[in-house]
Parts: sequence; C-alpha cells; structure tokens
Amino acid sequence: MTESSQFSLLGQRRFAPFFITQFLGALNDNVFRNGLVILITFQGVLVLGMNHSQLANTAGALFILPFFLFSATAGQLADKYEKSMLMRRIKLLEIGLMLIAAVAFLTQSYSLLLSVLFMMGCQSTLFGPVKYAYLPQQLVPAELVGGNALVEAGTYVAIIVGLIIGGLTVAIDPLNQTLLSACLVGFALFGYLASRQIPITRAVDPELIISWNAWTETWRIVGFAREERSVFLSILGVSWFWFFGSAMTLQMPAYTLDILNGNEAVTTSLLVAFAIGVGVGSLLCERMSGHRIELGLVPFGSIGLSLFAIDLYFAQPVDNVQQVASVGEFLARDGSWRILLDLSLLGAFGGFYSVPLYALIQRRSKRQHLSRIIAANNIINAIFMVVASALSIIVLNLGFSIPELFLILAALNVAVAVYIYSLLPEFLMRFLAWILINVFYRIRPTGLENVPDQGPAVVVCNHVSYMDPILLSGSIQRPMRFVMYYRIFQIPLLRFFFENMRAIPIAGAMEDEQLMNEAFERVDEELAAGNIVCIFPEGGITRDGEVQRFRPGIEKIIARRAVPVVPVALGRLWGSWFSRRSGGGIRTVPGRLLARVPITVGEAVPARDVTAARLELLVRTLRGDDR
Repeated sequence: MTESSQFSLLGQRRFAPFFITQFLGALNDNVFRNGLVILITFQGVLVLGMNHSQLANTAGALFILPFFLFSATAGQLADKYEKSMLMRRIKLLEIGLMLIAAVAFLTQSYSLLLSVLFMMGCQSTLFGPVKYAYLPQQLVPAELVGGNALVEAGTYVAIIVGLIIGGLTVAIDPLNQTLLSACLVGFALFGYLASRQIPITRAVDPELIISWNAWTETWRIVGFAREERSVFLSILGVSWFWFFGSAMTLQMPAYTLDILNGNEAVTTSLLVAFAIGVGVGSLLCERMSGHRIELGLVPFGSIGLSLFAIDLYFAQPVDNVQQVASVGEFLARDGSWRILLDLSLLGAFGGFYSVPLYALIQRRSKRQHLSRIIAANNIINAIFMVVASALSIIVLNLGFSIPELFLILAALNVAVAVYIYSLLPEFLMRFLAWILINVFYRIRPTGLENVPDQGPAVVVCNHVSYMDPILLSGSIQRPMRFVMYYRIFQIPLLRFFFENMRAIPIAGAMEDEQLMNEAFERVDEELAAGNIVCIFPEGGITRDGEVQRFRPGIEKIIARRAVPVVPVALGRLWGSWFSRRSGGGIRTVPGRLLARVPITVGEAVPARDVTAARLELLVRTLRGDDR
C-alpha cells in the first residue's frame, strides 16, 4: 500500500459516494447548528428564560439526547437491512427536517428550531451505525485507518465550511434568514442525490428480529460491546474525546463574547482552527501509523489534549477589555495567534487520539454485531456529551470562568487517561514502543498478513537486542506474550515494559527448574486462551550477530498444544543500541543510530511440520544477509 492510498479511495465508487453523503450531512448539521447558536448568542434571544450561554449548552444536549434514546434501535436496523437503502431513506428524512427548519428560521420560531435540532439528532442517530459499519464491509483491513482518517477529516472540513456558511448567512442579514434556509434545503437535496450512488452493502444479520424496547436493547448492545475488553475500553476512550471536545467547542460563542470581546466572525475563526486541526491530525494518522492501527498514537493524543487545553487557559485567563469587530482586528491583537494555535493543536491531537480508536473498534468487533456495537458507542458518547453539557453549566454557574473550565477539563483528561491506560496497558505499551521505535529505529515490516487475525499461535524470532520484544510488539498488531530469559526480564529499565506486556520469564533447567516448568504452564494457558506467544528459541541474545541454534523447547510447546508457528526475522540490529558487544556487554553507544530494521514475517508453519531445526532454517532464510 502506498503512502497516498487513503486519497485513492476518493476515486472509487465503494467509498466516494458514501464520503460525499456523510460530508454533506455533517455540513448541513453544522450550518444549522452554528446559524442557530450565533443567532441566539449575538441577537440576545431568550428561550424559556435561558440566556445565550445556557442555551448553547442546552442546544448541545438536545442534539445529543436522541443518541442515548434511539441508538439501540438504529443499531438493529443497520445490522438487519441493506445499508445503501437505509442511507437513502435517512437522507430523505433530512430533506423533510430542513424544510421545517427553513420555515422556522423565516418565522423566527426559536422554540420550533430547538425541536428541529432534537429531530436532527434523531436523524444523525440513525445514520451513525450505518456510517461506521459500512466502512469495514467495503474496505480491507489495511484501508481502515486511511478510510476512517478521510471520514474524520472530511467531517471536520464539513464542520469548517458549515461554520463559515452558518456564520456568514446569519451575519449578512441577522433579521432575514432566507439564504440560510435555502442552503439547508439545498445541501440536503445534494446529499440525497449522492446517496443514490452508494453501492449495495449487504445486511450482516437479515434474520434479526427488531426489539423496540429501547431500554432492554440498550443494555443488550452494550453487552455486545463489553464482550471484547479492548473494544469496550476504546469506546470509553472515544466517548471521553466527545466529552472533552463538546465541552470545549460549546463554549466558543460565549468565550468569544465574554472573554475575547469579539463577534460572530471571531467565533467562526476559533471553531475553524479547531476543525482544521482535527482534519490535519486525522490525515496524518495513516502516515504516522505506517498504514496500521497504531494504538500508540492514542496516549500521544491524550497528552497533547491536556497540554494545549492548559495553554489555552494561560493564553487568555481573564476578560479582554479591547473589543474587536473583525477577524483581522482579532489577529492583530496580542495573544490571538496563540489562541488559534492552541485550538488547532487541540484538534490535531484529538485526531491522533480518536482515529486509531475508531479503527480498532471496527477491526476487533464481531462483524454480525458491528452496527449494534457502533450504536452502543453512540449511546455512551451521548451520555458523555450530555454530562459534558451539564458539567459545563454547573461549573459556570458556580462562578468559574470559561478559561477556568478549560483548565478543569485538562485536569480531568489527565485523570481519565491514567485510569484507562491502567485498565488496558496495551495502549501505553504501544505508545512507549512507538516512541522508542521512531526515535531510535526505522522499522520496515513485511509479511504482517501472515500473523493470524485471531486464534492461538506461536511466533519464533531470532534474538539480536534487548529491544526485540518492543520492536515486535510495535510492529505486530495483536498483543503478544513474550517468553524471555528471566535475567533480561529483571532489567530495571525494561521490567516495567515486560510486566505490563505480561511477559513470561523463563530459566534453564540447571538454573531454576521450577521457573522453567511454570513458564511452560503459562505458555500453554495463554495459547489455550487464544493468544499469541512469542519466543526466542536461541535462548539468549546473539554475541556475534549470527542466528544461533534453536533449542528444542518450541517442540515441547507444540507437542503439548498443536498451534501454528510463525517465523519472524529481525535484520540490521547487530551493532545498534541495546545489542551486545562481542565481549558480551550491552552496547550503549550504537554504531547504527536510526537503523533501518527489516522485520520479515514468514508463512505460518502447521503444527505437524514444526521442528526446531526447520524453524531455525526459515528464520535464517528470512533474515538473509541483513545481520
């Protein structure tokens, strides 16, 4: 796959009409919502006694509430019925809602507009499970990161354009919303036309009997999401991003008016900066992850979210008394570029954070339950976003300023990140592996498709350096349990990695026979649980760069439990950081800094054909002359 592969999808019918359809849907949502919020904020509109800040948070909650109420039904419909048909009907519903919205804008019926906002949330609730379940049916696994990145980037480009159109159509004539109404109806019509070109995408569970009891079905689909722990924790991670992002962006109109002393155009510029950041961050994900689902980007993203939310507080901690009437005046004022940069980087790190999580959910979920798992994700997202709106209202009513709210969100993000990564160390381990690999090495993996997507297997590899387990775990997507010499396991700097990777320490029979037997028992338990176990059959790190004789322990493992064995070869690591010197000591000043390390994965060997000698020959052949 080439580095530009994600963009090639835009020229293919299996992706392009779907992309345009969801793009125009996101565009229309944001033209409507931004137009409504700006009218409410800058025209001094009161609805049910609520001021502009309360109305902005209430509007956000109204749009999100249907995701909680109706996602269970939406997920069932997406699994039961063919997806292109569903998307066409959902777009017809959007046309009807936009006609009602046009009437409400022209008659300045703000209560009706809030009702339409709720109905648009219902329409988006129906579209969400279809949208994310469509991708893994039309894209191969290697395209999932790129496809999700394009959807995420496209969504935020639509947000940018929607914010601009919504803001401009209101600003042109705040008392006459004919142009805004025409845009809403027009975009809905174009979205429907695009949806007619989406290819047929079969139902994954056509025999499903729809349960209309939303409460019971909600708990049932959340149960589907909880079946795979990494999927459920990824859903929680995505939901936290929506909590964080919605709490930040909902404050932008009031932040502009009350803190920055600006107008509608300044609000739009702030939201555009955030949206551009998310789009750029999402598109960078595929390049930074090497076209794979790289969970190491998730902690990287969460660190950036906290850092730049904190800096946003310090950029403008108190009200600015200098009023600005245009974006140009705002940019000329001290500190304005810092605010825009903070918002852009918040968006970019949000893209790094969310895209891998969405791809992991799609990759590791059972296909027949995927739409309902996406619906469960939407339900939990909705809960988090409604809570975000409620928390924002409470914090602001307690007398905190909007910049102080940003600071509180940054602190909460740190606490949530620590909690999630303690529950699933795979995220943190992949992050540390990703950092080490990209700082000290340039890995070049090939043949990764030979590692089975599911089920037990043993990976055997030559042992060149102390970093081998980290290099392998950073390249192979499935979590692996490494069997390693107990003295290496006990190295203080690396023990933290190995314990959290659930490595299995082993010793020779002459050193500690009990530890050796316990290691074989743990290996068998891991294989019985369907996991991948990686061993280094040489029994130690090479002292001369050559592949040493493979010991027969691998034969004992396979004799006890017959699973396929995948040979892997590491090349060009001899002489690099943490390999051995010829005298036996660890090499701390590498001769190969930023070494290009080929990691070559061979075809799996059936259990019946496994011998130590054969595997040694395969690994030698795969490595070739790249010592």
